[in-house]
Amino acid sequence: MISADDTEPSTPASPGFPAGGTGMAALIRDFDWPATALGPIEGWSGTLRATLALVLEAPLPMALLWGPDGLLLYNDAYAAFGARQHPAMLGRRVVDVWPEAAAFNRNVLRQGLAGKTLSYTDQPFELHLREAPEKVWLDLHYSAVRDKRNRPVGVLAVVTETTQRVLLEQRRQAASNALRHSEAQLRALTAALPQLIWTADAAGRYDFFNERWHELTGLRPGQTDMAGWLAVVHPEDQDSAALNWRRAVETGTGYQSEYRLLRQDGASRWFLRRAVPVRDEATGEVVRWLGTCTDIEHTVRARDMLRQSARDLEARVQERTRQLEEEQQERQRTEAKLRQAQKMEAIGNLTGGIAHDFNNLLQVIHGSLELLGRDLAGKPSATRRIENALMAVNRGSRLASQLLAFGRRQPLQPRVVNIGRFVRGLDDMLRRSLGEQVEIETIISAGLWNTIVDPGQVENALLNLAINARDAMGGQGRLTIEAVNAILDGTYAREHPEVVPGQYVMLAVTDTGSGMTPAVMEKVFEPFFTTKPEGKGTGLGLSMVHGFVHQSGGHVKIYSEVGHGTTIKLYLPRAHEAEEEATQAPGGPVTGGIETVLVVEDDDAVRDVVVETLTELEYKVLRARDAQSALVIMESGLRVDLLFTDVVMPGPLRSTELVRRARELQPRVAVLFTSGYTENSIVHGGRLDAGVELLSKPYTREALAQKFRHVLSNQAQRNSAAATGARPVTAAAAPPPLETAGAVGALAVLLVEDDPLIREGTRDILEQAGHRVTAVSDGPAALAALQGGFDILMTDIGLPGMSGSDLAARARALAPDMAVVFATGYQHVPDLHESLRDRSVLLPKPYDSGSVMEALRRAIQLRGS
Repeated sequence: MISADDTEPSTPASPGFPAGGTGMAALIRDFDWPATALGPIEGWSGTLRATLALVLEAPLPMALLWGPDGLLLYNDAYAAFGARQHPAMLGRRVVDVWPEAAAFNRNVLRQGLAGKTLSYTDQPFELHLREAPEKVWLDLHYSAVRDKRNRPVGVLAVVTETTQRVLLEQRRQAASNALRHSEAQLRALTAALPQLIWTADAAGRYDFFNERWHELTGLRPGQTDMAGWLAVVHPEDQDSAALNWRRAVETGTGYQSEYRLLRQDGASRWFLRRAVPVRDEATGEVVRWLGTCTDIEHTVRARDMLRQSARDLEARVQERTRQLEEEQQERQRTEAKLRQAQKMEAIGNLTGGIAHDFNNLLQVIHGSLELLGRDLAGKPSATRRIENALMAVNRGSRLASQLLAFGRRQPLQPRVVNIGRFVRGLDDMLRRSLGEQVEIETIISAGLWNTIVDPGQVENALLNLAINARDAMGGQGRLTIEAVNAILDGTYAREHPEVVPGQYVMLAVTDTGSGMTPAVMEKVFEPFFTTKPEGKGTGLGLSMVHGFVHQSGGHVKIYSEVGHGTTIKLYLPRAHEAEEEATQAPGGPVTGGIETVLVVEDDDAVRDVVVETLTELEYKVLRARDAQSALVIMESGLRVDLLFTDVVMPGPLRSTELVRRARELQPRVAVLFTSGYTENSIVHGGRLDAGVELLSKPYTREALAQKFRHVLSNQAQRNSAAATGARPVTAAAAPPPLETAGAVGALAVLLVEDDPLIREGTRDILEQAGHRVTAVSDGPAALAALQGGFDILMTDIGLPGMSGSDLAARARALAPDMAVVFATGYQHVPDLHESLRDRSVLLPKPYDSGSVMEALRRAIQLRGS
């Protein structure tokens, strides 16, 4: 049966087994092996397949006796030897194939499977090879076939039929006895024989060699004395050949030796030299020696090939064993990484859920405190306590943010930045945070690539790493911050499955602190794990770094040695786009509105606080505890101006589905999401989906009010654009200019608005007023279009990548006489450049054609003043 520890099942076309072909290879391939103890070929062991391949390729008759039953497999030469037994003997027990030699073969199996090697020369058998049983003589060599654990699993047989040689030897012996006294008759007989035949006297001196000897060696008759004989023996075999012959002569025993003879052309061949003593019938003393030399070149080659094959097989088994061990080790490493990733994912899900509930609690506390503060206005002591409580809520919010960062649940606001310039901009903050006893060295590689990340998260990550480094150095030491380009190739990615091969910007933080043990490094990214004393750390710093980098499509690698410090490397994906300018969220006074708002929140306390805050801001408020209830309100026909819904909702109806159906019912409704953490329904790749507005919990009254005005203004502008048709006007179909246009004349206007509906609606208003309009969606496109020459730049504030304020400042630097109109849903322009303070006009959203024309008129007046 197949060895259980040999795990290389294959088909006959597998390596080590000839594919296709004819003769025995084809016969073995097509044989019904499932009906035998060997079973299907696909399940055969690698040892059996490799050995069988050698047998099939051998020119000599060779056979395999496999397993304890000695099932017979053989090559074409053995098939010819088997004569009438072939092909019926394939796959049968050897004792059944040759019942005449059953006892002999049982002994061979027993000895061979015990690991022994057997050789028989001129072994006689009575075998039924042809029509009738006949006597044959065979040279047989048996050796054990061992599996990779060195256990004998079969016996390899090399069979050479020597019947003709034996019969010849018998005839020659008879002739020698008959022609002992007739040298002429001996010469006549040996001259006709194909073998090398020779005679020697009792002292071992050669006195006769037949013609075959002279033809082989080129020696003439009479030249082959002892020295002449040794001269045609291969130099490497001369000593052993002479010694064996001398011992035979001295002892008077039969003689047999293998050595190489040199032919006339200098080539050598292996011969089996045999000699028998001829004794005096009366005295028993040796009177002569009769000998032969038989060409065994093919036998020796087969034997050497078998030995080499055994060595090769052993080497292959060892190599395969090594490969299996390496594969097992690699599989164990991969499984360990997978278990770690699954554990981190499970902890991330847990911490994300905790942060969600925590943020809901913080929202209730924060909103209630703000409302309470308004009720207690004018009471300094109460106001101070409320401010302290709000500060604690903010600290709790930062803690929840760290939990969300680890769980990869926070919405990122990535933009293209140059980490080198960004890191240098943080230098003062780091020095203040770390103290004077920490020496900071910043190394920025020349030609550093850009990367796309959330700058705020990078700042938090760098600050966390720097503070950890300071603590590890005991407050004094050297901190090195390095930013270089890096390429992570396929080999590295195979060792780190979470890595995508490609180009990265590597940000490294190295300290000269105490370092970490391997046990600490295994847990260092787990939340709440810390080596600091109780009360000195939350254990969330590195977990936040780990989560943020992975959410950004990057990779974190840590190197540390106890007593030699630590290096933490952050690999952030390369961005090929140009660096984007930073934008800041607009501030300004808190204003409410008169619109109708539908608040959808499953947490009763959060819902109550939000409703009270919005009511205090003079909004008309409807409320629902889940998406299904909110949908009923939308279906009732009540007009809703803004749908304010939590992302994570109980029940079968998801918040995203609620929004879709609400917009089908009321297409003009604005939508604002809120959540303690985000999920894949509105966030993909760590970013909010296009067109989605989100207010993260916990939020302040000011943030809520400003976000409401922004969302409502943008929606109102979209609604206005939709009402006008939002379509380009061709020259042939252009309507007559609006009367307002005459007041300022036809102008060249560069319109910059990222919302396509608002952009096209505004374009219609301007073109119908007779103005020439070029409309683009972002700052870089606007700067590229400026070479056309424009009278007015009309831009939104909240543009992607570059703010409207920065765009206007750059545009005025290129075109100083151009007027600027800011069209925005906010109540003022944040961080307005000095050059624009008295040279720009604010156009609040939503606007109509009249307000647009009035803004253009005022802008032209400012330009002329």
